[in-house]
Amino acid sequence: MDYLKSLNEPQLEATINTEGPCMIIAGAGSGKTRVLTYRIAHLIDTKGVDPFSIMALTFTNKAAKEMRHRIEGVIGTDARNIWMGTFHSVFARILRSEAHHIGYPNNFTIYDTDDSKSLLRAIIKEMGLDETQYKANVVYNRISAAKNRLISWQEYLNNPILLADDASNMRPEVGNIYRNYSLRCFKSGAMDFDDLLFNTDKLFKEHLEVLNKYQHRIRYFLVDEFQDTNLCQYFIIRKLAAVTQNICVVGDDAQSIYAFRGADISNILNFEKDYPDLKIIKLEQNYRSTKTIVDAANSVIAKNKAQLPKNVWTSNEEGNLIGLIKAVSDNEEGKLVATSIFEEKMQHQLKFSDFVILYRTNSQSRALEESLRRMNIKYKIIGGLSFYQRKEIKDLLAYLRYTINQQDEASFRRIINLPKRGIGDSTVDKIIVAANDHTISIWEVLQNATSFLGGRAVNTIENFVALIQRFTIEVESKDAYEAAAEIAKSSGLLRDLYEDKTVEGLNRYENVQELLNAIKEYVDDPEREDKSLAAFLQEVSLVTGQDNDKDNDPEKVTMMTIHMAKGLEFKYVYIVGMEEDLFPSQMMLTSRAELEEERRLFYVAITRSQKKLFLSYALTRYRFGRLKNCEPSRFLDDIDAKYVKVSARVGGLESAPNPNYAKSFVSGLKKTVSAQPVKSSYKPPADFAPSDTSGLKEGMKVEHPKFGFGVVTAMDDSGANRKAKIKFSDFGEKTLLLSFAKLKIHEN
Repeated sequence: MDYLKSLNEPQLEATINTEGPCMIIAGAGSGKTRVLTYRIAHLIDTKGVDPFSIMALTFTNKAAKEMRHRIEGVIGTDARNIWMGTFHSVFARILRSEAHHIGYPNNFTIYDTDDSKSLLRAIIKEMGLDETQYKANVVYNRISAAKNRLISWQEYLNNPILLADDASNMRPEVGNIYRNYSLRCFKSGAMDFDDLLFNTDKLFKEHLEVLNKYQHRIRYFLVDEFQDTNLCQYFIIRKLAAVTQNICVVGDDAQSIYAFRGADISNILNFEKDYPDLKIIKLEQNYRSTKTIVDAANSVIAKNKAQLPKNVWTSNEEGNLIGLIKAVSDNEEGKLVATSIFEEKMQHQLKFSDFVILYRTNSQSRALEESLRRMNIKYKIIGGLSFYQRKEIKDLLAYLRYTINQQDEASFRRIINLPKRGIGDSTVDKIIVAANDHTISIWEVLQNATSFLGGRAVNTIENFVALIQRFTIEVESKDAYEAAAEIAKSSGLLRDLYEDKTVEGLNRYENVQELLNAIKEYVDDPEREDKSLAAFLQEVSLVTGQDNDKDNDPEKVTMMTIHMAKGLEFKYVYIVGMEEDLFPSQMMLTSRAELEEERRLFYVAITRSQKKLFLSYALTRYRFGRLKNCEPSRFLDDIDAKYVKVSARVGGLESAPNPNYAKSFVSGLKKTVSAQPVKSSYKPPADFAPSDTSGLKEGMKVEHPKFGFGVVTAMDDSGANRKAKIKFSDFGEKTLLLSFAKLKIHEN
């Protein structure tokens, strides 16, 4: 019972009130895991409840393991007898005993995502459908969404709205694929992940005697992260708890951010309608963050209309104001964030592991990664790969490399059947064997496919050769960006990714666009003399080579999307890319419900921070190969301005003149951008011609084709590369390599 003494009043109430329906609204950082742990411990230790009659459902194995470990620490090994785990693992356990009731063997196979997609590809091929139109990933997600809404294949085929939606997306056969897929799984005695829920609901619906058995066997039900449940999950748990009504759900509607995975926020918002006698307990004291961060987060989430009322507060220290970092470009944003991290670490004797960088989309990591590398700051990416290690990036780079060098076997193997062109492994093996047997290159075999191969593959190989030859001509006549953009388009890679409208597909498409943006940025840099594709690939190979660093040093800055950060906490948090159409995402602006989910995502990001929070945005960002002016995010307006301080530079964040300074800066950000557009490059006269800079000296007046007129303030003649520090009238001070800078010297 000693553990009860450590609880505050609402936590204690949530722990000891174990009978009847209960909803615990747990604000960010309010200690909900502790409450869940002690509630279960109290049931067993004090009330004498049999652990076998308690079911606790979580969303991750990690959460279940942590909770079980904590309960064991309180009551001992009895904790191992609780029905505890993820929805999928617990219901799979029930199905192992009861699946024969619905025609499955009890030793049914569980298909993982790859197994499911492989079967779908086979079915799509057997049905004679276009595999580019019916991508397995797209069809899988469509079927998964249907099952999560408890729609069987029979109901799907009789639903005119679903069928019309498929027809409008040029995939009218999805319903028939769903039918064939379900029948094949059943025939094979197999269930996919969604079936573990769908079939549990079916079991309880069609066999009331089985439902009745578990309703009386399990007397207490607890559901963690209830705001993340989908319709299927809620229906099952509601059925199970119908007899005892001892159902306790724990969650925070303000952190419901997984609608794209099927989560239905109405489950938590409308829970009271299903249980009129519901006891609601609010955990509102935040133990994680400073007052400034908690109050700023409250000012943001208050803008949402669909929410449960609560007042999150903290007795922690006031803390620092939120730092707002304004950058000219996304590249500069990366530099400013990296510099800020380094300075904060040194100034406050912190570890790099105290810092996290959060972004809305994975594609944003590129500029940040490159800036961290330049400053020798180690980092790790959670829930994703380093930008240049992502499959879609490696695919396009392989096309670019093979265009430059047709002797590159690794690139050849990667692209020969990408996108799918009917060239299988056996054909590739024949090509390589022919090259080895005749001591010639793979490219020579391809150019003479008729002689070496024969069969149906010849025409396809000849088309591939013609494609690469055309790309080679493009590379010779165009700069790196123009050539890369044409290769991405004509190879079919971009089209393939664009047609995949799943969340994963859209992310991959954005990543490829970001690579093209990086190439465009490379080409637009006036300090680079060689703007060829070969030069870009040489530079990027030096960057990607560092991805193979096997250093296991845990002392690294963490980088991840905001979705991945839920449930985590860090001392210092940087939320980057605070711009309209980026955050909130352009794809989440078609309804109030979507916009409010984006705002909840921002709330989650803010509340990850314990000590200090920084927000950053860029005035320009490369999008789809073009430099675009950006508008600061509307979410910056949502934060009460008294919690924000503005920075024109890193290391000198200036505090507001007083705590209640006019809201004009934050709310006027949008006006600032439109009233003072970002300066474009200087346009030199038509007769501009660079001078010989071998005699360049301090004090000389010079002209640069991008930065205009300036004065040399310092020279660095040490080392192989001479440098000049020049103060430009419109662009400030810059240090240029004289071997690359095209400077025209003017008489003073």
